Amino acid sequence: MQIQTANAFGAYPPVLIFPMFQNETLGNSLSKIAALCGIDAQLLTAGFKAELKEMHQIYVANRRKPELKKVYLLGLGANASSSEMLDVFRSFAHRNKTSLPAAIGLDLLTANVAQRKDTVKAVAEAAANGILLGHYDIGQYKTTAKTPFALLSEEASLTIVTAKQFTETANSAARKGLAIAQTQMYIFNLVNGSSNHVTPTHIGECAIESGAKHGFQVTVYDKIQIQTLGLHALLAVNRGSETPPTFIVMEYQLKQHNSKTLPKIGLVGKGITFDTGGLSIKTANMQYMKSDMGGAAAVLGTMEVAAKLQLPLHLIGIIPSTENSVDATAIKPSDVINSYSGKTIEVDNTDAEGRLILADGLAYLKRNFNPDVMIDLATLTGNNGACQRRATMGFNIGYIRLGFFFVGIPDG
Repeated sequence: MQIQTANAFGAYPPVLIFPMFQNETLGNSLSKIAALCGIDAQLLTAGFKAELKEMHQIYVANRRKPELKKVYLLGLGANASSSEMLDVFRSFAHRNKTSLPAAIGLDLLTANVAQRKDTVKAVAEAAANGILLGHYDIGQYKTTAKTPFALLSEEASLTIVTAKQFTETANSAARKGLAIAQTQMYIFNLVNGSSNHVTPTHIGECAIESGAKHGFQVTVYDKIQIQTLGLHALLAVNRGSETPPTFIVMEYQLKQHNSKTLPKIGLVGKGITFDTGGLSIKTANMQYMKSDMGGAAAVLGTMEVAAKLQLPLHLIGIIPSTENSVDATAIKPSDVINSYSGKTIEVDNTDAEGRLILADGLAYLKRNFNPDVMIDLATLTGNNGACQRRATMGFNIGYIRLGFFFVGIPDG
């Protein structure tokens, strides 16, 4: 999907979207939209209140605008946050993805979106990101491929109209939202992929491909090299699997910038491509354990987005990846194994494999890069669910100021 911006439409696209806020200008904006659609203004002002996630679809009856077929009014409430805006556009696109044409418009000028830089930026980014994400389809392995959605074609376009002084802001924000959504959809496919396709080797290949395309360094270590490095905990988890492990090291830093002044952030992602639990075998819902590499996918996606957006960071991503399977050589409860740090580990439960491979990943990151901050990402869903009782992200943070940052509490 291509992004275009202007301060007026030349020819109208077949579908036009108006994101609307609940404020004193709503009635005036709805009257203008009614005139464009060739309908009585009272039909809109009486029926549309711009409540959050409210959506109205209008078939256009204006003979002077025969190219314009349909208009959508999307409610953003009184003061929608960025995440709420994203939900609005994503929900809209998901509900209408089979009928949306390859060319759509987003009118931020006729709509009552405040013509301020921050508001235009937030709405444009949320629109591009949400509209693309709303088209995500999980059926990548179906025998008969579905007809691609029109807005996913390379020729598809989203035209954003706003005040002349904000066209550049809208363009930049929409391109950012689109770039992030493209990476998100790529990562969704990895997390939702079957474990016989998404192997440790495949994750390494994806990292190499992404690094070459977007401009960050990638080194993928195979099993023999992992043995040479001394990543004993990773190797111990891999003992029960015929599928070889990989250890992936990625590094990005902004070009033409003094690396000493950049914050150095280290990420380690759990890359268990299938988790049986080992000999401490899982007793239910094992089919979902193909997604136990979600932390690894998130780290790869973060590296890709940082490089795409040229973020002012020195970012290191580490992915220890293996299956946790069962055979006669698999680690057993009560086994004592070595690790990269030199510390020995007694394995009480083989379903704690994530902690074992992350121990090697974190120790490698600390010894070889010594970042300012280390963050590990892992799908520890059982324990998190027991604590949170809902689908939330759990944090275990020793540095209180960083904890405040993650949960959105202003520091100081």
